Amino acid sequence: MLIYDFNVEKRDGAFQSMADFKGKVLLIVNTATGCGFTPQYKGLEELYQKYHEKGLEILDFPCDQFGHQAPGEDEEIHEFCMMKYHTTFDQFKKIEVNGMNQIPLFAYLKEQQGFKGFSGVKGAVMKTVVSRIDPDYKNNPDIKWNFTKFLVDREGNVVERFESTVEPVKIEEKITGLL
Repeated sequence: MLIYDFNVEKRDGAFQSMADFKGKVLLIVNTATGCGFTPQYKGLEELYQKYHEKGLEILDFPCDQFGHQAPGEDEEIHEFCMMKYHTTFDQFKKIEVNGMNQIPLFAYLKEQQGFKGFSGVKGAVMKTVVSRIDPDYKNNPDIKWNFTKFLVDREGNVVERFESTVEPVKIEEKITGLL
């Protein structure tokens, strides 16, 4: 199976084929509006503005699985992001990224790029928080928190995974290398 074989649900309930993004560099992110990492929307939008014309697409999937940090309906979430962070990239229907109700796209992404660890000062905090929820978190590919990012090249290969502790600006060089 390839990333282009999946369909994802848009905010309006229509489905979109991932094949629509063939030839683009993708940054696929599970997000939340009430998370300590929510300010990353600003950095994501900056990357999008800077590189969209060169072929970057950012696909935003709100997720409420971590501390109920994405409350509200899809349109409420979208309006919050547009008003507070002026986002213009694609935002899809709220999803689950782990467990029985995870969408197939995220199951595939995790299969392609497993968890590699947290980094930085925030990483130490995340290790403590996540280890309380899942003592074996290091040994499974599950998404650990909101703002986990997957980078996909123009051929559809999932080339790298960045945990929530990695700010969007730290991914810029990887993105430009694929554009």
